[in-house]
Amino acid sequence: MLRLRLRFYQELNDFLAPALRGRRFEHEIRSRASVKDVIESLGVPHTEVDLILVNGASVQFDHPLRDGDDISVYPQFEAIDVGPLARLRPRPLREPRFLADVHLGRLAAYLRLFGFDCQYEPNWGDDQLAAAAAEQGRSLLTRDRGLLKRRIVTRGYCPRDSQPRRQLIEVLRRFDLIGLAQPFTRCLRCNGRLAPAAKRDVLQDLPPGVAASIDEFSKCGSCARVYWKGSHYDRMAALVEHVRAELGNDSGS
Repeated sequence: MLRLRLRFYQELNDFLAPALRGRRFEHEIRSRASVKDVIESLGVPHTEVDLILVNGASVQFDHPLRDGDDISVYPQFEAIDVGPLARLRPRPLREPRFLADVHLGRLAAYLRLFGFDCQYEPNWGDDQLAAAAAEQGRSLLTRDRGLLKRRIVTRGYCPRDSQPRRQLIEVLRRFDLIGLAQPFTRCLRCNGRLAPAAKRDVLQDLPPGVAASIDEFSKCGSCARVYWKGSHYDRMAALVEHVRAELGNDSGS
C-alpha cells in the first residue's frame, strides 16, 4: 500500500466527495501509479488541472508516486502567470475554439452570440468528440467527466451549472474571454462568420414587415442565414450587457 496526502484547490473541489473538499486528506492506493491516475481516480478530470506539486516540486502527469508523497493540485490559471513552474495545460488560447457535446446546444449558441467559434455536432458520440477536440485543438465542453478524462483530450471544461446562461458565464470566466468577445459576428445556427449585406441582396429572404422597416443586415458566409436588428436583437443585446456587467464585477470594474 502507498499512503499519500492530497489537497485540491479552488474549483477542483467541485469534483470531490464532500468529505474531501477544502482540506488536505490521506489516500491509499494498492500499487504504484502516476499522479494523473490518482487524481482522476478521485473524480477530477486532467483537463481541469494546470499545476501539480509533489513534495513542493512541480511535476508532469506521468510522475510516478511513492509512499508518503504530499500532493497539491491546482486548477488552470488562464489569466495568471505561474512563472517557471511546470504548467500542464497549453498556454491560454487567444483565439479560443470550442466543441460542445450533445447536451450543451444552448451554451454553444450563446458562445456564438459572443463571437466565439463553437462547433456543435449533436449526432456525434464520445469517440468522435474526443478525436475532433484533439485533432482540431478545440476545448471540449461537456458535463461528462469520463469524456474529459480521455488521454487524447488536452483542453476541456465541465460546466458545473445546469442552466445555459450560467454555463456561459462559467466558460467566459474560466477561459478569461470577456475581453475577446465580439458579439453578433457569428451565426447562431451554423457557427459561420457574419458579414454586412446590402438590403437589395437579401430582399428575397426577408419577411414583408422586415423589408419595409429595416435597412441594415448581416448574412452568414456559410449557411446564408440573414440577420437584422429586430426584437430578438434587443433581447440578445440585453443578455450581452448583463453578462458583461457580471464578469466586470469580478475585477471591480
